[in-house]
Amino acid sequence: MDYVIPGLIVLAILLLILSFFLKDPYKELKNELDQFSMQQIQDMYQLKRKIKILEEELLMDDSEFKTAPVFSPSNKKEIHAILKNQVWSLAKQGLTIEQIAKQSSLSPDEVQAIITEFTSGERYE
Repeated sequence: MDYVIPGLIVLAILLLILSFFLKDPYKELKNELDQFSMQQIQDMYQLKRKIKILEEELLMDDSEFKTAPVFSPSNKKEIHAILKNQVWSLAKQGLTIEQIAKQSSLSPDEVQAIITEFTSGERYE
């Protein structure tokens, strides 16, 4: 018993001295977490700044879009002769322009133009 208490005191002093020289594993993990957090904050700031710049550009370009001419889809596609004959056939059966437009997947303006072509004498047979 005489040796147990002094032995425990010596062991406690040795462990205390040893603890000063050992690295703290949580300190390194904490530093990595801090670096990661800072990187995330910087990335968020850059993204917000880029979004703000893009929004400003869109607001500035908005006036240009309002003055741009509207391109008519009827000018860009050519209607096949078979489809024109089908439209003329449906018109001769007495269907309305709206009904013909639904059946032929054309706009009413395109249907009217085809009917006008056929009535003026241009036939696609």
